[in-house]
Amino acid sequence: MKKKHGFNYFEAFVNLSKYSLTSAEILHETLKNFDASQMPQKLKEMHEIEHSADIAKHEMMNILLKEFLPPIEREDITTLSQEIDDVTDSVEDVLLFMSMFNIKAIKPEILKFTELIATCCKSIYEALIEFQNFKSSKTLHNKIVEINNLEEEGDSLYHEMMQKLFSSTSDPIELITWSEILNRLEKCCDNCEDVADIIEQIIMKNS
Repeated sequence: MKKKHGFNYFEAFVNLSKYSLTSAEILHETLKNFDASQMPQKLKEMHEIEHSADIAKHEMMNILLKEFLPPIEREDITTLSQEIDDVTDSVEDVLLFMSMFNIKAIKPEILKFTELIATCCKSIYEALIEFQNFKSSKTLHNKIVEINNLEEEGDSLYHEMMQKLFSSTSDPIELITWSEILNRLEKCCDNCEDVADIIEQIIMKNS
């Protein structure tokens, strides 16, 4: 990740977002082919990705501390890297919660949400590839709009699923459990939108 002119923060952002995308893909595939007996292994796999993302973020912060003249403001680099890391953390949190509550079967409609989260993370990854050329990119703005639209789709899905849950389930434990799962799934989409918002703010400050 080192170049002749020094550390490439834009490549580092892409690298961090790749961890988010990989986590989201693992979450979707794990729930799509759900096997409760495989949860410990899947959690380990997910945590290794999250840990690698943390290490990459800390390395970037250590370099930033010594950086004389970063390409964008230090505060923006710190905020964007944290927002990307929050996406990875929130995806892992979904699987952790399901394991903690000993989920034995997946409601089919949940897969719509995990697929949406994976799509959102892919859009962030693609947006950050374009971010290095934000002053001349023809597609970055469209990617930001796409992420915002996906987050709105997540909101609609959340309300639809919550309504269905409360109209079809009377068991209080099941209501609490699946409500919390849906809350965590929605948070993944919200965190994706936060990344898009920070990218947009940085573009406006540097244009």
